[in-house]
Amino acid sequence: MASYDYDLFVIGAGSGGVRAARVAAKHGARVGIAENSRIGGTCVIRGCIPKKLLVYASHYHEDFEDAAAYGWTVGPRSFSWKTLIANKDREIDRLNGVYIRLLQGSGVTIHEGTAKFLDAHTLDVNGRTITADKILIAVGGWPVKPEIPGAEYGITSNEALHLAEQPKHIIVIGGGYIAVEFAGIFNGLGSEVVQLYRGDQILRGFDDDVRHHLAAELLKKGIDIRVKTDVTRIEKAGNRLRATLTTGAMVETDAVMFATGRTPNTAGLGLDTVGVQLNGKGAVIVDEWSKTNVDNIYAVGDVTDRINLTPVALNEGLMFSETVFGKNPRKMDHADVPSAVFSVPNVATVGLSEQDAQKTYGELDLYKSSFRGLKHTLTGRDEKTFMKIVVDRKSQRVVGVHMVGPEAGEIIQGLAVAVKMGATKQQFDAAVGIHPTAAEEFVTMRDRWVPPAAKAAE
Repeated sequence: MASYDYDLFVIGAGSGGVRAARVAAKHGARVGIAENSRIGGTCVIRGCIPKKLLVYASHYHEDFEDAAAYGWTVGPRSFSWKTLIANKDREIDRLNGVYIRLLQGSGVTIHEGTAKFLDAHTLDVNGRTITADKILIAVGGWPVKPEIPGAEYGITSNEALHLAEQPKHIIVIGGGYIAVEFAGIFNGLGSEVVQLYRGDQILRGFDDDVRHHLAAELLKKGIDIRVKTDVTRIEKAGNRLRATLTTGAMVETDAVMFATGRTPNTAGLGLDTVGVQLNGKGAVIVDEWSKTNVDNIYAVGDVTDRINLTPVALNEGLMFSETVFGKNPRKMDHADVPSAVFSVPNVATVGLSEQDAQKTYGELDLYKSSFRGLKHTLTGRDEKTFMKIVVDRKSQRVVGVHMVGPEAGEIIQGLAVAVKMGATKQQFDAAVGIHPTAAEEFVTMRDRWVPPAAKAAE
């Protein structure tokens, strides 16, 4: 048997890579890991965690206003972007240290630098040659900018987390969850926000009712959403920027943020040298065991462009190491993965949208509810919560659950267990609600939704 420096070498110390490395080491493998940035990856360093902290900050604008309805007198208040960013950075530094200690405590050797394949078992890491029996690619993705004149003046979510000053006016380009979340962050912190999306409605791929409901709520909050609109050029205009839109309009702004997609971070890895196959988007092609076409090389997380969510990468990393090093073959199940958008209000979902369920099951029973939450009966705030259950009519299995409203992610997480177990609508109905909560609506929606046209014909 060939002698290697490591049993496993992981390229990328993000969520999936760190989990895989630690589990493999627990099973007795000699493990090394390379990272050319900070330990923790997108989620910890420049994604989920810092973004969620900014989302929390953005909520206080409305919380202070709502407090008056509950008898609280809130005095003069102001917001400091610099304080928020400094406090956020301190927490990310702490988490970076935690991840380093977790790896070291597991016996994983950390190599700082960029890894590049020399052959199927050999890597160059900043000039040092390292060999390994198995190699795991876990380098994640990276935000991209469109190829338009002046794109260099724009920022991405990476830079948005480190702006020296808060923009008074910002254009956010894109309609996905990152665009929606940052539009809400800047809006809640007092910036004037224009959000542009070239499609018909924001959040493509989500249930259509969810998309329309959220868009209506964001418009109420003052976000200027312009669909079927894109930017064709960005120019300097003194200390500001001038964006030319596809409509012919020009908008002056302090910042332009691109949230128009991410690309797998495969460039420069030397994958062509060893023949690892990529798809048209540059993602590593893997089988159901996360194995590439090269027998000893695997990949997990966003670099594979399956479901680009941190918990998915974590589980893919776990399944890989349990299978390869734990003698416990396990596959990642990518069905019914819950997700959330930390917009204001939140969006959360598990299972299929009505549109996808229609294609899969045909006839459906739909249950919908839209209401003003109890909190706002005193505040008078015009914010509506929306809930929807999608049911396969034949089996009565709940195949999709969707929500727009406060703490949607916290609520849907619990319901994700029921959906994953194959719960029926009758089992939802048999559950007793917790009153008064918004969540109880999911077990008290008993009347099937009937389209207005059909109801009028009755």
